[in-house]
Amino acid sequence: MGGEEKKFGTRAVHAGQEPDPVYGSVMTPVYLTSTYAQDAPARPKVDGHDYTRAKNPTRTALERNLAALEEGRHGHVFSSGLAATSTILQLLKAGDHVVAGDDLYGGTRRLFERVYRPLGLDFTYVDASDAANVAAAMTDATRVVWVETPTNPLLRVVDLDAVVAAARARSDVLVCCDNTFATPYLQSPLAHGVDVVCHSMTKYIGGHSDLLGGALVVNDDALSERIEFLQLAVGALPGPLDCFLALRGTKTLHLRVERHCRNAKQVVDLLAAHPRVKTIHYPGLPDHPNHAVAARQMRDFGGMVSFVLDADVEEAKAVCTRTEVFTLAESLGGVESLIEHPPSMTHASIPEEERRKIGIDDGLIRLSVGVEDVDDLLADLERALPS
Repeated sequence: MGGEEKKFGTRAVHAGQEPDPVYGSVMTPVYLTSTYAQDAPARPKVDGHDYTRAKNPTRTALERNLAALEEGRHGHVFSSGLAATSTILQLLKAGDHVVAGDDLYGGTRRLFERVYRPLGLDFTYVDASDAANVAAAMTDATRVVWVETPTNPLLRVVDLDAVVAAARARSDVLVCCDNTFATPYLQSPLAHGVDVVCHSMTKYIGGHSDLLGGALVVNDDALSERIEFLQLAVGALPGPLDCFLALRGTKTLHLRVERHCRNAKQVVDLLAAHPRVKTIHYPGLPDHPNHAVAARQMRDFGGMVSFVLDADVEEAKAVCTRTEVFTLAESLGGVESLIEHPPSMTHASIPEEERRKIGIDDGLIRLSVGVEDVDDLLADLERALPS
């Protein structure tokens, strides 16, 4: 799109996508091909399109769309969010050090500890909601600072400006932000100086729980070239149909996220009034420790809510089995509401002692609040929660 900068909703629908020049198809075609006819040896008809691991037009449209949504220059997509995360670690070498938030998605922590630590990378985990902890943990070997904001599952908020300032005190440190919970609609990490934005496209980007995918968005040209090389060399890429589904998802991202946010606020009100709910983790609450940062850094507070019941582990798990509209399942960010018990599900790979140290209590329940009629969501929770 040319001319003046378009607003988010317009970029979501149109960025990276032009009508097909041959037939005028408004929707990006799904190029289900592994290879391309060439005019002569090593002379593809379109530059770079010799094999679909190198280039695929459906994938290119998605990468351009996501770059526009994140206000970045370069988008790169992968077969999963963990594949995207792994690609950043493939930029490092044995002996390099990563400072990461301690409240991370369990799969990210597992990737760090069980795949890359044995290969010689070193990891230090801190409460990144206080940038001073990040600064104190960095060493001369630190090459990456990895944060989520809001975090999974405790919904802490990281002050991106402060973390970037701490990292800039040292050279050769990439600041990476997993923006999955916030989405590009609610938060723009690159605008705060972050080097790499990461997404699990499986979640809000796709939005319909029917694809796996990951994404990295960057501004630096040289960094983009290194990531593009790893896409080609390692091959952890989504197929064109998954790229098409993700493009379909981004067209309604802003509409869905607005409804997610609106429903989540009413769910939080219900939980706040319930006598068995001890703690609510939701950055929109004025008493959330990082509420002021969230209010400054985010457009709204998102559709994720977690809370701690005054209950033992079995009673908390039982609540998750009693809902009807909220589906008991892992993942998040789809149009349907989901409920899960992080200690036994998404974060079970973290040792129990470490979970408790982070604050993942036995009574913790995580909600991905969907876009259903909110009255049905509230009634469902009222039935499921213990008296």
